[in-house]
Amino acid sequence: MPATNRFDFAFAPAYRLPALAFGVTPRTTWVDVTESHLHIRFGLWSLRTGRDNVAGVTQSGGYGFLKTAGPAHLSLADHGVTFATNGDEGVCIEFREPVKSLDPTGRLRHPGATVTVADPRGLATALQRR
Repeated sequence: MPATNRFDFAFAPAYRLPALAFGVTPRTTWVDVTESHLHIRFGLWSLRTGRDNVAGVTQSGGYGFLKTAGPAHLSLADHGVTFATNGDEGVCIEFREPVKSLDPTGRLRHPGATVTVADPRGLATALQRR
């Protein structure tokens, strides 16, 4: 069985109540990275893809509360998905081939995902490592 690096989400106090309304809690959120796969769980939502589908990672931050608090969010600008539990810092993961997450039918696919884990630098390093 491959080793799994698990990255927990960093919950800011202001994000806890809006997240709870959508089943997003510390027990239902994580990012797992194995040698071959990436799995993001965010309450009711999840995203799975192969590590070979990760095209790049960028640390970012300064997210607006209304655009990120509560459920998973769809970016109308680029169709990326955001899984946020704080507005301070996260990692944007770019995919070679868009992935499904928000739409259970798979018709809507996302070219990238942003996650606000407690160790953004560690996640970025894990995803860049081969």
